[in-house]
Amino acid sequence: MANLNRVLLIGNLTRDPELRYIPSGAAVTSFGLAINTTIGRSDGGDPKEETCFVRIVVWGKQAESCKQYLAKGRLVCVEGRLIYRSWEQEGKTRSTLEVRADRVQFLGGARRAEEASAPEGTSGALAVDEAEGARTAEGDEPPF
Repeated sequence: MANLNRVLLIGNLTRDPELRYIPSGAAVTSFGLAINTTIGRSDGGDPKEETCFVRIVVWGKQAESCKQYLAKGRLVCVEGRLIYRSWEQEGKTRSTLEVRADRVQFLGGARRAEEASAPEGTSGALAVDEAEGARTAEGDEPPF
C-alpha cells in the first residue's frame, strides 16, 4: 500500500517569521499560518467562517528568504509535509504536529522595498524552492 504525506496550504502569516541558526549553522525559520474556510449552511442560514492555525517550519536558504521578505498578514502558499514531534518538558510529554515546508510561494502585493522593485508582470509573487534554494519571480520559468 502506498503512503502520501503532502500538504498544500494558502493562508496569512499570524506573526513575523522567527529566524534562528542551529549549531551546525543551518538556518531555521518558523511562523504561524491562518487558513480561513467559509462553510455554507444546508438550512440556508448565514455561512460560517472557520480558521485553522498551523505552525510552519522552513530550513536552509529558503528560511533566510522567508525572514527577509515575509511579515505578519502576508499571504503565502506553502507546500510540504506533516511532521510529528514529541519531547519532555517539566516532567510532561509534549507534542506538536507541524508542516515542514519544501516550497514557499509569496503571494499578494509587494510589502518591502526589495519586492517593490520586482520586474513588471511578476504581480509581486515570489517563489522559493528548497530543492534549488533559489528565488524566482512568477512567470520567469515555463509553466511545466
